[in-house]
Amino acid sequence: MPTQRRSNVKFVDSNGIEKKIKRGTAQRQAVWWWRPQAGLLLLSLLSCVGGLAWLYLTPDDGITETLVRQGETVPEQRVYQVSCSEDYDNYKRYPGCTPQKCGRAITDSVVSREEAAILRRLAERGLSLGGSDGGASILDLHSGALSMGKQFVNIYRYFGEQIKDVFSKEDFELYRSVRQRIQETIAQTFGLDSSRLYLTNPTFFSRINSTLAKTTHDEYWHPHIDKVTYGSFDYTSLLYLSDYGVDFGGGRFIFMDTSANRTVEPRAGRVSFFTSGTENLHRVEKTLQCRPRSKAINPPAQKLLQKRLTLF
Repeated sequence: MPTQRRSNVKFVDSNGIEKKIKRGTAQRQAVWWWRPQAGLLLLSLLSCVGGLAWLYLTPDDGITETLVRQGETVPEQRVYQVSCSEDYDNYKRYPGCTPQKCGRAITDSVVSREEAAILRRLAERGLSLGGSDGGASILDLHSGALSMGKQFVNIYRYFGEQIKDVFSKEDFELYRSVRQRIQETIAQTFGLDSSRLYLTNPTFFSRINSTLAKTTHDEYWHPHIDKVTYGSFDYTSLLYLSDYGVDFGGGRFIFMDTSANRTVEPRAGRVSFFTSGTENLHRVEKTLQCRPRSKAINPPAQKLLQKRLTLF
């Protein structure tokens, strides 16, 4: 990805970047029961015109149905049709793109677990350069936005050409390939013209942990309707890069239907996608705090965190 050099840009040498990455990795590994794969997700938002969004989702209770469990594999798509809400009538319709039928779908066949592992390592390297003070950290490779403390920095401006020491050409090629496959899957499932779909900004990696929220951006658990909050959104997809019940606790994705709550358990390589209207009101469980497996090892100075990583 090209970068721009500006006179007011702060550049960091490759040794400095590598030290930050190693320091972040060492801090995670210092707590031996913490698993570095935990809690990573990639989120994509598709529309007919483009846009921008955050997911704000709420605590879990009353889950009555599990659509798919972490321990099972979904080689073929599971598609659940729901009636479209009236949200789409409030915005300009785009033939071949605006939802004519609505629903949600889950598949484990679009992205392999090996590819998910590569993307997870890519995300961990990028997030090691910063990270939120609260429970949710964001890395957006399109805009360069990276959570750092209570704000965001642009990694391409901040690190300049040295960012090549963090992300390789192969990383970006896989990233683009996965995005394209997910977009084509959404188009095929909902009977759309793939060329009429536009990927919104941001498409970001999200790492969620049990740290107390410091800003509203950290409060990921509130109920949310993408189309109501940001009118340009028509479809939402999530690619999980870690495993529920293995790498983290909590963090399940919940569709809040009138008759029941229906949940998706994260599994590395699993893609979940849905139309973005009120028909798919949703939330995410709060992630659970990690606990030591042995009473003999309990470093008092370590703050125990449980993380969930996903690509939105």
